[in-house]
Amino acid sequence: MGTDKRSILLIYTGGTIGMMKDYTSGALKAFDFSQLVKNIPELNQLDCTISSFSFDHPIDSSNMNPAHWVAIADSIAEKYKDYDGFVVLHGSDTMSYTASALSFLLENLSKPVILTGSQLSIGDLRTDAKENLITAIQIAALYKKGKPVIQEVGLYFEYKLYRGNRTTKINAEHFQAFASLNYPHLVESGVHLTVFNEYLLPQKRKIALKSHRIMDDNVAILKIFPGINKNVVNAILQAKDLKALVLETYGSGNAPMEEWFLQKLNYAINNGIHIINVTQCSGGAVMMGHYETSSRLKKMQVINGKDITTEAAITKAMYLLGSGVSNELFKTVFETSLRGEML
Repeated sequence: MGTDKRSILLIYTGGTIGMMKDYTSGALKAFDFSQLVKNIPELNQLDCTISSFSFDHPIDSSNMNPAHWVAIADSIAEKYKDYDGFVVLHGSDTMSYTASALSFLLENLSKPVILTGSQLSIGDLRTDAKENLITAIQIAALYKKGKPVIQEVGLYFEYKLYRGNRTTKINAEHFQAFASLNYPHLVESGVHLTVFNEYLLPQKRKIALKSHRIMDDNVAILKIFPGINKNVVNAILQAKDLKALVLETYGSGNAPMEEWFLQKLNYAINNGIHIINVTQCSGGAVMMGHYETSSRLKKMQVINGKDITTEAAITKAMYLLGSGVSNELFKTVFETSLRGEML
């Protein structure tokens, strides 16, 4: 790796950003990344060299699964020593899940891994793809005193870089598709790039990257709603091989106090199922015991998800189960911030 020009690897997994419109048929077709600079000459102005790698079969992000997350992490790990930064191009629908998963899979990460995508394809007249791509590359190439400015998994969209595992997709139509309601953004793109250093993960001492390869998908999400009944709760809790359940509760972690509901949760916990309490609110945190409607959950050792997003909670559960954390330690480890995903 040269000291003057930073080398950036683009990894295209699929999604709208990698599509071009065929103006004769009007259909979208996969973009040829070997022609990247030809199609986006503005990239010549960046002080870095850009290489690209595409999945053999681009994946609509709705089809993303843990095996794909591991494949992306593997791609980064294999090329980790050869590049200064990585930009992962991805469909927006499940980008927050992938960003969260990669943050856990890539332990001791000390280089930028920036996910981005777009609402419109590169060839569209009013596309957001070019700005998102160009700025994501620029952020991945940011170095200061020989060290990368960003040393974590980030998600860049519509002028802001967020910590990836703090994001949620909030809009299917607007260019500002993502939000990080419980943590400030890390970088803002205006006339200049403004880096908010106080919000970045601390710079790491030199430790080798450890890329994990096992995600256990024996997990589920249950969103509480008024009128939820025994059959629904039973169907989830009695799912074969279920190991962890993300329970989306009201407000600051509140749930119905009906005895049948509490008994079923308690029975599940006693049988080794990890119940994780996260709020179904867009922002804010779980504070179990703050109200009577959550004090019973606290007493039965439901895991406190604090201010974690559902996306980070489900991927963290998969990661911890896959890494072989014991049942006894699972609650303690989950309630500990591993990659800046929670308070």
